[in-house]
Amino acid sequence: MKAEYNVLFLCTGNSARSVMAEAILNFKGRPKFTGYSAGSHPSGKVRPEALRQLESARIPTDGLRSKAWDEFSLPGSPRLDFVFTVCDNAAKEVCPVWPGQPMTAHWGIPDPAAVRGSEAEVERAFREAFFILDRRISLFLALPLKTLDGLAIKKELDNIGQTMTPIPHE
Repeated sequence: MKAEYNVLFLCTGNSARSVMAEAILNFKGRPKFTGYSAGSHPSGKVRPEALRQLESARIPTDGLRSKAWDEFSLPGSPRLDFVFTVCDNAAKEVCPVWPGQPMTAHWGIPDPAAVRGSEAEVERAFREAFFILDRRISLFLALPLKTLDGLAIKKELDNIGQTMTPIPHE
């Protein structure tokens, strides 16, 4: 494997989970990793609850925006090494063809933007999504990528995607 990696996090709306994952990876993984995020049907704005969660963790939010995944299949786009879907809808959609055939994995996380309830309940949903993403990204960053072959990496990525799935809200 190489010394620097580009990672794309996909979701449908690109307003919360994938954007938080992009920011977390860029905060924890630089300079070895560069994170990006996109959506199949981007909402056009990042949820303020996601931004508040990142800011409370002292993770920079400058430049975060909701964008279409088509941006990453255009000539001149970053060559992707890993693509992670973080929502079930995006995992079921037909993705663009990514140049270079990056490794892919599904890291499904419940959608905090779908939670209806009190401000505290919504805040808790965003916090839970953040902590799951933070843990999975930390595990990903700890993988000895240079010493693993492609199949071993794929297995580890799938295992990470199974970690810390929260208990559904009642």
